[in-house]
Amino acid sequence: MPTSKARHLFVNLRNSVQADLTGVRFAVNVFIAAAILWFTLRDVADTNPIWAIASMVAAADPVIKEAKRLFRARIINVLVGCGVGLVFLVLGGSREWKLPLALAVTVLISSYLVRITAMWRQAPVTAAIVIASGITTHSKLIGIEHGLHKVGEVLLGCFTGLLVSYMMSRVWPIREPPKKAGT
Repeated sequence: MPTSKARHLFVNLRNSVQADLTGVRFAVNVFIAAAILWFTLRDVADTNPIWAIASMVAAADPVIKEAKRLFRARIINVLVGCGVGLVFLVLGGSREWKLPLALAVTVLISSYLVRITAMWRQAPVTAAIVIASGITTHSKLIGIEHGLHKVGEVLLGCFTGLLVSYMMSRVWPIREPPKKAGT
């Protein structure tokens, strides 16, 4: 027999879930999109889908307005990071010292030129993906190919996250959470 403390905890959890299904809806979004990405990239492209899945989780949201905002910010910052990473890789090859410099330049561009603070950390992460591909293969050309492949997976993940969020908003509409005081 459960203790009264455990029963109280269960009742509180059940009431919270019944009152707000946002977390459940997000779990369903992530499940569907992860399954799509996993089976598509593993079976069709024969590649590890982890970058796509991580990007999908970061770009998906049960509230479609928020999903669009995250998607836009992530795509712009991915493109900034990819561009800077490619420039550093093409101009100087795959020298290790270029990685920290490229990351710093990417942060400055993302912070002061692009100015989309949501997902702004994505720009240097993407630059690191591109440059690290060149460093680990010791080849500028292979690095560019691997880097672009990974960036493509990130973009696919973002698109899949937004698409599933949009489709779920049509199938299972959810109201936007109320605005908290001071936000």
